[in-house]
Amino acid sequence: MIPLRPNIAAMAGYVPGYQPPDIAAWIKLNTNENSYPPSPKVVEAILKELGPYGASLHTYPSASSAHLREVAGELYGYDPSWIIMANGSDEVLNNLIRAFAAEGEEIGYVHPSYSYYATLAEVQGARVRTFGLTKDFRIADFPDRYDGKIFFLTTPNAPLGPAFPVEYIEELAGRCAGMLVLDETYADFADFNALELVKKYENVVVTRTLSKSYALAGMRLGLAIARPEVIASLDKIRDHYNLDRLAQAACAAALRDQEYLGECCRKIRETREWFAAELRAIGYEVIPSQGNYLFATPPDRNGKRVYDGLYERKILVRHFSDPLLVHGLRISIGTREEMATTLAALKEIG
Repeated sequence: MIPLRPNIAAMAGYVPGYQPPDIAAWIKLNTNENSYPPSPKVVEAILKELGPYGASLHTYPSASSAHLREVAGELYGYDPSWIIMANGSDEVLNNLIRAFAAEGEEIGYVHPSYSYYATLAEVQGARVRTFGLTKDFRIADFPDRYDGKIFFLTTPNAPLGPAFPVEYIEELAGRCAGMLVLDETYADFADFNALELVKKYENVVVTRTLSKSYALAGMRLGLAIARPEVIASLDKIRDHYNLDRLAQAACAAALRDQEYLGECCRKIRETREWFAAELRAIGYEVIPSQGNYLFATPPDRNGKRVYDGLYERKILVRHFSDPLLVHGLRISIGTREEMATTLAALKEIG
C-alpha cells in the first residue's frame, strides 16, 4: 500500500478553469486572463535575454531575483528587503501557509473567494475556517479578535468583484492576531488598493500577480510585499531558483512599462462598465466590480443554462457549482469586440 499522508489521499485537489486544446477557436472569458498582449517591451527583453542560439540558458538565473526586487521596490516605494518574487502569487500563498500555519492550526478566508486557499491548507494539514459576506460586502460574524494564524482577504473579491475599503481592511488588521494576507490579484483594475497598510502594520502582507493586468499568465510571475523579517522567512522556504532567466527579464520589462499597463487597464475598465450596463439592460443582475470580470445573474437565475448556451457558441465563461454561486456566471472582460460578440450571444440565448 502506498504510504500517502491521509489528508493528501482524501483531498480532491484544486480544479482550475478549463483550457481548451483549440484555444484560438474560442472567446475565452473563464480564467480572468488579459485578452490584450503584454507590453512589446516584454518580448524585446525576452529575446535580448535569450541571446544568440539561447546562449544564456546554460547558467542559472539569479536565485533571489535581486534585480526584480529592486525594480518592484522602485515602483511600489519599498526597499527591496520588503519584497519577494515568486513563481506566480500562488507560490507566495503556499509558502505563507507553510511559514505560519503548522499542521492542525487554523487559517481563515472569505467564502466565496479564491478556493485554492482551501487546497493549500489541506496540503499543509491546516484547519480552515470560512466567513460569509453581508449584503454590503463586509465579513459576516468576524470576531473582535481572530486568533487564526493567517486570514486571506481577496480584494477585489473574486469571483464577485467588489473591493474592501482601505479603512475597513485597516480595522481587520487590528483584529487579526496572526497574519492578514491581502490578495490583491486584481488591484490594478481597481480604483484603490491597500498597499500602504504594509508599512503601518507588521502583520499585513500584500500579494500581487503579473498574470492578469500585465497579461503574463503564461510566465507565472508574482510577488509579495511585507516586513523584511517576513520576507526573510519566505526566502528560506521558496524554491532556490524559482524564476527562470526569461521570466525575470519579462517581469522587469513589464513592471517598468507603466504607461502600457495604464492604457491596458483603462480599456478593460471602460469595457467592464459598458458591458455591465448592457447586461443590466437585458435583465441581468450585475454586481459592481473592481476587477477584470463581472459576476452576472440571468433573469431566470439559471447560470448553467446560459453557460451551456455560450459554450455551444465557443464562448467560455466560468460557472461554479457552489450553491452560493450556481445562479450566476463570472465573465472575464476581454476586448470590446469579444464582449460585443458575447453580448449578442447572450441576447440570442435569452
